[in-house]
Amino acid sequence: MEKNSWGRIRTELHASIGGDAFKNWIDPLVFDGVDGTIARFTVPTSFMGNWVSRNYGDAILHLFSVEEVHVDRLEFNAAAHSNANVKPVKSAEKPAVQGKELPSSPLDDRFTFDNFVVGKPNELAHAAARRVAEGGPVSFNPLFLYGGVGLGKTHLMHAIAHEVKQRNPLARVLYISAEQFMYRFVQALRFKDMYTFKELFRSVDVLMVDDVQFIAGKDSTQDEFFHTFNALIENNKQIIISADRSPGEIDGLEDRIKSRMQCGLVVDLHPTDYELRLGILQSKTEAQIKLNPGVEMDMRVLEFLAHRISSNVRVLEGALTRLIAFSSLVGREITLDMAQECLTDILRASERKVTIDEIQRKVADHFNLRMSDLLSARRARAVARPRQVAMFLSKMLTSKSLPEIGRKFGGRDHTTVIHAVKRIEELKQSDSQIAEDVELLRRMLEA
Repeated sequence: MEKNSWGRIRTELHASIGGDAFKNWIDPLVFDGVDGTIARFTVPTSFMGNWVSRNYGDAILHLFSVEEVHVDRLEFNAAAHSNANVKPVKSAEKPAVQGKELPSSPLDDRFTFDNFVVGKPNELAHAAARRVAEGGPVSFNPLFLYGGVGLGKTHLMHAIAHEVKQRNPLARVLYISAEQFMYRFVQALRFKDMYTFKELFRSVDVLMVDDVQFIAGKDSTQDEFFHTFNALIENNKQIIISADRSPGEIDGLEDRIKSRMQCGLVVDLHPTDYELRLGILQSKTEAQIKLNPGVEMDMRVLEFLAHRISSNVRVLEGALTRLIAFSSLVGREITLDMAQECLTDILRASERKVTIDEIQRKVADHFNLRMSDLLSARRARAVARPRQVAMFLSKMLTSKSLPEIGRKFGGRDHTTVIHAVKRIEELKQSDSQIAEDVELLRRMLEA
């Protein structure tokens, strides 16, 4: 019965805190059962037990009560040290504020500036992150980093935190995901303890919020984020924010927050180019071979991977890890044939796929427009024609339906897309400049 209850509690936690947080903190918990009124868990480390107790303890207790399982405290035991119990959280009390301790997410020791490979697509972001981490006066606040998955945003944020702490161990650095900010805000409201929440988030020297797009559309959370943001800026505290899009492109984000973010330095981490991907592979190969000294890597294999896997550095690193593990475990030499055989699924998934977002960015850049103009209701020819070109290319180069394309262009009707496609087809026959623009954009997008 209790095991079934824990299964349902896990499902509720996954829905409320999100997949990444669940995978990092809840999934590793082993539920040992209820002893009297104590729910006991085994955790991989005492650190994890402390983190779950502080950040999710009250939510777990509440969900046990929903399941009608009488539990008034939680106990976490580290797997390797059964006596390393974490102080339990009582259901009758709010989670205690641990003195001056910050509710910061853990930092990955691998994500340092020394391990960050710099190339043209990320050199500005790297330089800006370095400047902020040095701790001296900077002319931009906040620093806003944006780009797709696996381009280095989180790596740079962790690197900043590591560097700041190394230079000034007393600095109060808070690195947290937007989901965690939202969760702690909701908890503070539920326990009527906004004072503690405000004190925690407004007393830091450096605030780092990852994936800020997740607060879009959450009005009360955005309101508190706005006031926290202003309080820190007024006190000359540094803010670093990351997202998957630029501030102006995040639907559901309040205009006042967009404006504040755009007052600082907004930096795009561009998709990696061939040289940068090859450099990353060389750096990672050196580190991997130190752990697998019997493995040898042919440079032609790295060049092949850098050419074929272009969308995501994490996928690129995963492919390299698989090759080296396969070679080490099976004892086969890493050749081009072996790489193609071993990485069939990754190589197939990495075949070039053009997205509507990518088309919109390319068209906006080509016609020297802002993305907000391209997606707006403006009908001036200087805006409407590029918009029609982008719709035409979206129809030609993606498998998306007409209604889906219309939604990506500011919620337009599918008939608008049909008209745009027909108009550009006509203009390609009569207007050589439009024909040239469309062909150039198509080649760039399919390259």
